Amino acid sequence: MCSSTLFSLQPVMDAINVSLGETKTAKTTFCQKATSKPSNGTDDLRVDFSDLKLTSVNGITVDSRSDYLSGVLTENNGHYIPETVGAHMIENIGDEPFSSVAQDTEVLLYPVGKSPPIHLCILYGLQQVLLSIGSTMSIPLIVSREICAGDLPLVKSEIMSTFIFMCGICTLLQTTLGVRLPIIQGGCHKFIPAVIALMSMPMWKCPDAESVLEHSNVTANGSDVITIDDEIWKSRMREIQGGIILASLLQVLIGATGILGFMLQYIGPITIVPTITLVGISMIDVALRFCQVHWGVSGFTVFLVFLFSLYLPNVTLPFPAFNRERKCHMTRFPFFKLLPVILAVAISIALCVVLTVTNTISPDPDSPQYFARTDARLGVIDAAKWFFLPYPCQWGVPTFSVSSFMAMLAATLTSIIESVGDYYACARISGVSPPPSHAVNRGILMEGIGSVISGVIGSGGATTSYSQNVGAIGFTKVASRRAFQMAALIFMVAGLCGKIGAVFTLLPDPILGGIVLVSFGMVTSVGLSNLQFVSLGSSRNLAIIGSSLIIGLMAPRYLASNPGCINTGNGEVDRVLTVLLSTAMFVGGFLGFVLDNTVPGTIEERGIKLWRKTFVVGDKCSPEVDTTYDLPLIMGCLRRQRWARYIPFLPTFRVDIGRRCKIMKKKYCCGR
Repeated sequence: MCSSTLFSLQPVMDAINVSLGETKTAKTTFCQKATSKPSNGTDDLRVDFSDLKLTSVNGITVDSRSDYLSGVLTENNGHYIPETVGAHMIENIGDEPFSSVAQDTEVLLYPVGKSPPIHLCILYGLQQVLLSIGSTMSIPLIVSREICAGDLPLVKSEIMSTFIFMCGICTLLQTTLGVRLPIIQGGCHKFIPAVIALMSMPMWKCPDAESVLEHSNVTANGSDVITIDDEIWKSRMREIQGGIILASLLQVLIGATGILGFMLQYIGPITIVPTITLVGISMIDVALRFCQVHWGVSGFTVFLVFLFSLYLPNVTLPFPAFNRERKCHMTRFPFFKLLPVILAVAISIALCVVLTVTNTISPDPDSPQYFARTDARLGVIDAAKWFFLPYPCQWGVPTFSVSSFMAMLAATLTSIIESVGDYYACARISGVSPPPSHAVNRGILMEGIGSVISGVIGSGGATTSYSQNVGAIGFTKVASRRAFQMAALIFMVAGLCGKIGAVFTLLPDPILGGIVLVSFGMVTSVGLSNLQFVSLGSSRNLAIIGSSLIIGLMAPRYLASNPGCINTGNGEVDRVLTVLLSTAMFVGGFLGFVLDNTVPGTIEERGIKLWRKTFVVGDKCSPEVDTTYDLPLIMGCLRRQRWARYIPFLPTFRVDIGRRCKIMKKKYCCGR
């Protein structure tokens, strides 16, 4: 669902070749075969959706190595969403410009339904883990700081292990029972502003050091690690857990009932722009907190990420490879394009090691730069367990409140919309038919169930689909579902080993600051990229967008500097309003939503027309022979059950009758 992934826009854009010069005119429909009509002797370009293969006719030359796709890039780090028309608008389909869409699936080494040999499956799965771990590891470290466990390395390592373990569980659920596409489920950064807003309330603010020592059972283990056995951080974690569980249950309801199409009728780009943009802008203080430990190391990390992802993405390096045809051989691998964050972090850590060994960074624990040293938390390695098994309610029974639920709600809704874009992007790049409505509903359902489990176990966050892993399929040519399930198993094994979680907590603060800075800078720009849908020449749109952004920034700052200013006489109402108005993402998104749906404006002016074309709410004559989205083992039984036709998330779900009745009613009963 929501992911704030690092520089995922570049892989997605490079994996997708949008050809504007070969646009033809055709009916916008997703039947099995569509052929553009030749006009005035122009070349005839045929698109066969049954096998998703692009055919060249009358002199048009097609590069077999390229992926020809059509669509638009939207929120969540450049999600690719196909240019289609929602089912609820099917009666309005006309002769509109339509870019020919196809995918050369022959270049895929392993399509979705094909399994690589076990040794290659492990390597491909590990590759996907490396692509996503850079974005995932920052979330538990930030959450740990917000729940007053920032100075407790052992606690941070256990939260890290839990989070990594849940990434594996959620990925396995999504690839096996969910949308069943090769998608990695990783940590959702959009929940971080909600967590910060919730923890900024007076009742959850961290106590001072003397109070911590006075009310805690403090034991030293011969190192820098301190174990605090009390409720200071656990109570805060349980409050976050409760909010994630409640908000994720709403996501489960949306997926189970299939009401996503109804929601998209009222949510447009003017709502999305301030919502996502403010997620990134509101994280300025978090990035500053980590970067200021050592600006030199932070700047070096940011420089490396920019260098690898922006300047050197097309540079390939020799790498040994093996396949059935060529056996052992040397190939060239785009390391800089696929692993920019991992490489930047590795080199920055090497720099910190040198600065630590030479004592260039002060070894004094009271020094502001101390946590830029690689040995600042080294004792956690010895203290961490080799085997750590996360279990439900490991931090205690989650606590539920309206304020925590409302804090997580906006992040959940935004994450749902973004995940839909990932599903279509993944289907196109993987060379399979667009996901039908039941697959989209089931994907949202499983994503919600995974986040509920994350809340019950206590990972400190929810999960969403990661778009950089989707884009990487275009380079790795591996779309095998089994490879992504292997990645899920690797996540789970890594989470079960407490030492691995402890290693991630050794990351020096300024390096983490550099990652957070680049990550949320990308989120901000991706939010602004949705302005491509709306008319920026409209004073209406400019007023709504500008006001939503300014008020979204102003309200949280005022509440932070004036605690207790909201006093309605009801404590629970005060807490709910404080949390909501302290969340910039909610304030800006809610204001944009209300104004966009109440201020008069045409659908073209608001960007609604093009926005709706980016989502498919129902089936589009999907080929019945495509079993990609069928559930394993039980399809025979489901097809024999009549009731299964009416369950929106089952593969047997059929909406054709209701849709045809709606069209007939509008055409014949209403005089259209």
